Amino acid sequence: MTMSLRRVVLLAFIVLLPVIEGVSQQPTPSAPPQTPAPQAATPAPANGTAPGATFTIQRTSRLVILDTVVVDAANKPVAELKREDFHVEEAGEPQNILNFETAGAHTPDPSIDIESTADLDRLAPRAPVNIILLDEFNTRFEDMAFARYSLKKYLEKQPGRLPEPTILIAVSLQNFTVLRDYTQNKDQLLSALDHHFAVLPWQLRQGAWVGERYATAFITLRRVAQAVVGHSGHKNMIWIGRGFPSFDFTRAPIDTETRVNTAVQDCVNTLRDARITLYTIDPAGVMVSPAEYGRAAAFNEPFGGNYEFNRLAAATGGRTLYGRNDVNAEIGTAIQDGANFYTLTYRPTNTSNDTQKFRRIVVTVDRPGLKVITREGYYPQRGPGKVDPTNPSRRLVGDLVAAGDSGMVYDGVPITLEPMPSDPSTYTVHVSGRGLNWSPATETEPRHADLILLVTTFDKKGKELKRDGKTIKVSAPATVAPTGRLDRDVNLIYKVDRDPKAVRARFVVRVSSSGRIGTVDAMLGQPATNTPPNSPPKSTQTP
Repeated sequence: MTMSLRRVVLLAFIVLLPVIEGVSQQPTPSAPPQTPAPQAATPAPANGTAPGATFTIQRTSRLVILDTVVVDAANKPVAELKREDFHVEEAGEPQNILNFETAGAHTPDPSIDIESTADLDRLAPRAPVNIILLDEFNTRFEDMAFARYSLKKYLEKQPGRLPEPTILIAVSLQNFTVLRDYTQNKDQLLSALDHHFAVLPWQLRQGAWVGERYATAFITLRRVAQAVVGHSGHKNMIWIGRGFPSFDFTRAPIDTETRVNTAVQDCVNTLRDARITLYTIDPAGVMVSPAEYGRAAAFNEPFGGNYEFNRLAAATGGRTLYGRNDVNAEIGTAIQDGANFYTLTYRPTNTSNDTQKFRRIVVTVDRPGLKVITREGYYPQRGPGKVDPTNPSRRLVGDLVAAGDSGMVYDGVPITLEPMPSDPSTYTVHVSGRGLNWSPATETEPRHADLILLVTTFDKKGKELKRDGKTIKVSAPATVAPTGRLDRDVNLIYKVDRDPKAVRARFVVRVSSSGRIGTVDAMLGQPATNTPPNSPPKSTQTP
C-alpha cells in the first residue's frame, strides 16, 4: 500500500479506538468498494436434513482455556506438575478443571517438518508456535541493530531443527513484512534475518508521528491475531522492541488516555481469542536513551513510562523482559516459557455476560515457592458488529485492508482457489463449511451465511494496483434443518479484471458472524499459492 493510503488507514484506526465495530461511521477514502450482490455464489451440495425430520436445539456455554507457565525461585519452568496440583478461581469462585494437558503435549513429532502455515495446519494443527516480531517503528536504530544481533546469537546456538515452528516478522511504519513463514529450520530464519535491512526510523524524532506509532502497534497486534486464530495451538508472540512511544497523557485531550486504554483492552481480548501469549523484550539493555524514549524510561519506567504495553504482556499471561544486555538470553527465556506451558480448561460457574465486568482469574499450585504465570482474566466475549454494506465501520475497513496487504496467511476461514480451465482470469473461491456460520431460518427467510470478499491485485514489485470488495449473502435451500449445525461449503465465482501490470492477486474472505478471515494468493495465470490445508474437495457444480 502507498504511504498516503497507509496514513489514511492508521488515522482511521486512531479515530476508531473508542468505537465498537458496527456503530455507524462515515466511510474513509480507503474503504473498499462494496456492492450488495456477488458476481456469483454457488452453494455446494447440502448436508442438511429432509423436511419434516426432527432436530435438536443445542445450547453450549463458553470454555476458558488457560495456558499457564509455572516457574521456581530462579525463574526456571517447572514441568513435572500434575492436574491435582492446580487450583483455579474466577471472580472469586473456585472452578472445576475439566481438561489438563502437560507441558509439551503437542510438540510436533520429530519426523514432521513444518515449513509453512499450510504445513502447520495440515500436519500439526495443535502444535505450539513462536511468533518473533521485530519492532522497527518505536525502537531507535542502534537498538534495532542490537535486537537483530541478539536474535542471531540466540538462533546460532540452537540445533538445526527447532522444536517449535517459528515465524519471523518485521514491522515499520511503512511495511509489515513476513521475513519467513513458519519453519523449524534455523538456517532459514538466519538467512531471512541476514537479508533483511532495517530503515532508520526518523519518525521517532517527530512528535507528529506519535499517533501513527501507537496505531501501528495496535494494528500489528490485531492483524497477527486475526491471521493465526485458525490455528488451535498455543502461540508465543515475542515482541522485540519498545511497542508504544513515550507520550505524556497530561498534555493530551482529556479522552486520549481513555481511547488508548479501550484499544489496549480490545487488543487483550483479540490476543486471548487467538490464544496468544505476548512477551515484550526491550533491546535497549541497561543503557536507555532519554532523548529517544523519554526521561521516565531512563530512570524508573523501562518502557518509556507508558504502562499499557507492559499491561498487554501481563494480561495475556506473558512477561516483560528488560534491563539486561544479554537480550539473546531474554529471547531464550520467552521461547523456553512457550515450550513449557500447562493447559487448563474449565467452564465458568458464574454465567453472567456483563461485558463491562472484568472476570479476574487466579491460578495457584500446592507446592510452595513456585510462581504461576497466566493471563489475568477477561471480559465476556462481544460478538463482531453487524456489517453495513453502504457504510462500513472503519475498524472493518482497517481489518480488511490489513489482510489484503499482509504477507501472512490468514487461516481463520479455510479457503482454496481454482482458476477456471476455460478462463484463467476467473476463479472459484471455495469456502469450507468448517469456517461458516449459518443463521437460523425464519418464516420469511431461509438460513443464510454472510460473507465479505475482498480481492487485491499487485504488480511485480508488490505495489497495490486495485482493490475490490463485495458483501455476499448465500442462502441455503429449504431442505436443510431450520436450526442446528450445518456443515455446508460455498463456492464464490470472481473474475479478475485484466491488467498487464498485475502479477498477483490476494483473495480475502471474512465471515460476518464470527469476524474470522481467510486468505489465499494466486499468481495470475498460474495455480494458486499458499493454499490452506485440510480443505474439502472442490465442488463439482458448474459455476
